[in-house]
Amino acid sequence: VEELAAENAVVVFSQSGCCMCHVVKRLFCSLGVGPTVYELDELQSGGSTGDLEKALMQLMGESAQAAAVPAVFVGGKLLGGLDRVMAAHISGLLIPQLKEAGALWL
Repeated sequence: VEELAAENAVVVFSQSGCCMCHVVKRLFCSLGVGPTVYELDELQSGGSTGDLEKALMQLMGESAQAAAVPAVFVGGKLLGGLDRVMAAHISGLLIPQLKEAGALWL
């Protein structure tokens, strides 16, 4: 998970049918950020998908309640799920993080 997260400025681990994942992806697109998205239910790697989800749940910790997605990484660091992404956006902290990670230039 950490290797995949470090490969791009913004990485979202998602499930294609998850409405919270959709909201996170739409937010980034509306900000002009093209995140790298890994849809866990569409990955072709068989058993490793479950391993990825388990690793994400461990990284997310207490906030992972029932699901490990969406899991958002900015600049290779775990930002969190929908609640943390929206809190960062509303507080004005998300844009500076995206700029620092090289996801935004303006």
